[in-house]
Amino acid sequence: MFEVIEKSGSDWRVAPNLRDYDALCRSFDWSSERQSLAGLPGGGLNIAHEAVSRHVAEGHGARIALRHVGRDGAVSSVSFAMLDEAASRFANILESLDVRQGEAVFSLTGRVQAFYSAALGTLKRGAVFCPLFSAFGPEPIRARLEIGRGACLVTTRTLFQRKVAQILDSLPTLRTVLLIDGTAEDERERIRSLPRLMEAASGHYRTAATSREDRALMHFTSGTTGRPKGAVLVHDAVVAQAATARYALDLHRDDVFWCTADPGWVTGMSYGVIAPLVSGATSIVDEMEFDADRWYSIIESQKVSVWYTAPTAIRMLMKVGAEIAHKYDLGSLRFLASVGEPLNPEAVVWSKQTFGRPFHDNWWQTETGGIMIANFAALPVKPGSMGKPLPGIEAAIIERTAQGIRVIGEPDVEGELALKAGWPSMFRGYLGEDERYRKCFADGWYLTGDLARRDRDGYYWFVGRSDDVIKTAGHLVGPFEVESALMEHPAVAEAAVIGKPDEVAGNSIKAFVSLKAGCKPGAELERDLMAHARRRLGPAVAPREIAFRDNLPKTRSGKIMRRLLRARELGLPEGDISTLESDERT
Repeated sequence: MFEVIEKSGSDWRVAPNLRDYDALCRSFDWSSERQSLAGLPGGGLNIAHEAVSRHVAEGHGARIALRHVGRDGAVSSVSFAMLDEAASRFANILESLDVRQGEAVFSLTGRVQAFYSAALGTLKRGAVFCPLFSAFGPEPIRARLEIGRGACLVTTRTLFQRKVAQILDSLPTLRTVLLIDGTAEDERERIRSLPRLMEAASGHYRTAATSREDRALMHFTSGTTGRPKGAVLVHDAVVAQAATARYALDLHRDDVFWCTADPGWVTGMSYGVIAPLVSGATSIVDEMEFDADRWYSIIESQKVSVWYTAPTAIRMLMKVGAEIAHKYDLGSLRFLASVGEPLNPEAVVWSKQTFGRPFHDNWWQTETGGIMIANFAALPVKPGSMGKPLPGIEAAIIERTAQGIRVIGEPDVEGELALKAGWPSMFRGYLGEDERYRKCFADGWYLTGDLARRDRDGYYWFVGRSDDVIKTAGHLVGPFEVESALMEHPAVAEAAVIGKPDEVAGNSIKAFVSLKAGCKPGAELERDLMAHARRRLGPAVAPREIAFRDNLPKTRSGKIMRRLLRARELGLPEGDISTLESDERT
């Protein structure tokens, strides 16, 4: 249905980092990628050193690392030297508080400058950093701090009072809470003022001599049932994060980069902090949440050249219309990328029409630590496709059998997406759940739990999570396929699809639709959508019911919650909403 979007040389003001995909795949070697990083003096590898300290040592300390846009729109710039000094001060604070190497430091903040100094200072110290989403309630926060055995928490006075004070006594390992806006009057047992400590701390710190396999980061994913899973990444992850920034996001040192992800999620850490800093690019940090005018204004005023955002945000921009985008000069944009959930084909086509260039979807998970499959700058974009595997990543469509893993060699056959284990950013375990970790692997493959297919050109196409796929009248239907078809209709902004028990078909397909501004729900539109879906998908796959919703329920990271829609539709217990907030497909 959608034609391949070709790329031409006139689309680039700089040559892409990856020019010949096949040649790089043949020659790629992770050892060479490691050698491209500075490494610690005397040996070892530390993410903070690669992200900030080495730039200072190489004479680039005056370059701008961050441009922070405050709530009032005021912009402040932070150089690599300033960020390195702030990280050193924080590392000295941790040492003075007896936070030892390997212990966990958690953050509960928004997009504020203190988050960056805390993250990088923790890594300098050799401790393990774990960001939390600031919209979490007390119970999700408590569970994660307990599982991760948090020794220190960095947060604000407001968030502490609202969400942490009531659970503090239940967290015996949490020895210190650092308030980023605290004063001397706030200090009491276990509570300290971070500004006061930062002012007194030294701006020099010798980075801990961590090894490639030392723990560096923890990220929690909820899954659909049970306790949150704490995925552990090591310092070697920076090798993959640097390589994917270069090849998947086409990031150059002179770029102004904007990753809109919240710092509480893995994307906000891997590609909001680490990857652009290692690349030497300038990152935009916006303290506010989504607002179309504000976003376009930032792109225009800050000359953003590489933009990494989520399908939810793109659909929201589509919903308000291209007319708002046309009010701004967005000519600085060179490369647009998307992550978080599958990007509907219509969104790719819309971005090409609106911005003059397509969004490039890519795929990865918390457990992979970095982008694994992507649409590259130098290759044609197939709208709706995840793209091709990164050089150094071996992907396959597999089938689990009683005898083990069978790799499906034929094109366009659906199966489970698997990755050959061993890339640098691959997670090294789930905290306290060794058996759960082992079950993620078989015969040397990491089993992603995502269903996909690979076409004849080597592009991968997302079908759905294995537990989201609907079996109806003998057909296996991926919700994404139906949702994308509905989004082609000019009235539809967002769609979500579930299966309902049906005596004859096993399950029937029901769609929930959110409309674009100016479109009114009604029987006539419902019939038109039904007819559109049948033309596009055929009567066996098209939805039998369509319900209109002003807004579709989403997780706190912006993904549509199909399971919640199904629970409400069938009258099932919804349970704790936090258990439905899976962030497994990053």
